[in-house]
Amino acid sequence: MALGTTLLAVAILSVISFFRELKRRNFVGVGFSVISILVFGFFSVMTLFVSGAPEA
Repeated sequence: MALGTTLLAVAILSVISFFRELKRRNFVGVGFSVISILVFGFFSVMTLFVSGAPEA
């Protein structure tokens, strides 16, 4: 659960950096941000999906 949450936080920060670098017109940074969003977003969603939410 902690791994999925950490990966989701990194994916959210990558979305923020995507818009920041797009505004600066730094296309190498935009490319790295897109790759980070895809990779960390996929792994965070699949980690949370497979391990599930903790039982209350």
